[in-house]
Amino acid sequence: MSIRTVAVTRIGSLRDPDEAARGQIGLVDLPDQPLGPEDVRIRVAYAAICGSDPHLAEGFFGTDVPIGLGHEISGVIEALGERATRNGLRIGDRVAGNFLKFCGACRACVDGRQQFCENIQDYNRPGMAQTITWHESQVQRLPDEVSLLEGCLLEPTSVAIRIADKTRIRVGDRVAICGGGPIGQLALQVMARYGATSLTLIEPIAERREMALRHGAQHVIDPVGEDQGARAAEITDGRGYDVVIDASGSPRAVRGLLDIAAKGATVVYGAMYPDDFEMPLHLSNHLYLQELTLTGVFVSPYAFPRALQMLPLLDLDELTAAVFELEDAPAAFAEHVSGRHPKVIIRCNRIEDER
Repeated sequence: MSIRTVAVTRIGSLRDPDEAARGQIGLVDLPDQPLGPEDVRIRVAYAAICGSDPHLAEGFFGTDVPIGLGHEISGVIEALGERATRNGLRIGDRVAGNFLKFCGACRACVDGRQQFCENIQDYNRPGMAQTITWHESQVQRLPDEVSLLEGCLLEPTSVAIRIADKTRIRVGDRVAICGGGPIGQLALQVMARYGATSLTLIEPIAERREMALRHGAQHVIDPVGEDQGARAAEITDGRGYDVVIDASGSPRAVRGLLDIAAKGATVVYGAMYPDDFEMPLHLSNHLYLQELTLTGVFVSPYAFPRALQMLPLLDLDELTAAVFELEDAPAAFAEHVSGRHPKVIIRCNRIEDER
């Protein structure tokens, strides 16, 4: 048995002007994943394109093709292993979940730091496919009020929750978010609910700045057309932001973020960055005199149950507007890299009566 899967079929940048060198996305047949006694087989309804997926096409995690894609998924359970019932899962349940299976036995897992699981790569299965088989610990049942289309955003919402955890935000803290893509927009809605003030999105694309204003931003900054430092000082009365979040992954964008942070601020780098990028850091100023806390986010253990609670409270319409069929995956990826939509989603199966 095999399953139709979206995969990288040629390594290279999806934006390369040379078509012969450009990375390619295509549909391939990969072996069906075995159903173990504690596994859950899901007929995938939707799989969202993540900003990290083009990095896979560039060979960021390896160069052997085909590379199956997709980890932001939702679907319906179609089969259960004989012991996959401890969480009350049933065939027909509408679900989403965590694409990572933490082993639970290594030193990091036992120490409560699952993001550093030593066996994290042992169970990496592509979800932009007709079906996917996960361990029951990865699967979360969706609330009735969340559609399958919205449910595929559970994983990026978990990242926004983990970012919020790492900010250590207090009600009333001034917050700036750099990057108006899906993670930035979700983090903005989450931080608004935390009681952020002077909530500001820094983003060069006007449509994404306008989107942020519709969803809780109090201010926006165009880092290309405006003086970012001067605007930040104006918004915060010269104090700077208590929390600064980067969700852009852009070396150009992150360079000025430390300069808009208040004394004692927390700065979270919540994106994936080019492997060869090294950012200058003025230790005396930023760490000694200002006592900034700099941290990052890899994956989001322990955040999924809370992300599930947050999904019904978030406005996800603009993040679920661009939907392509599985057969049109190459076009979907072309639309993703164009930046015309904040999020692009692939429908892997048409599932009737999804609520």
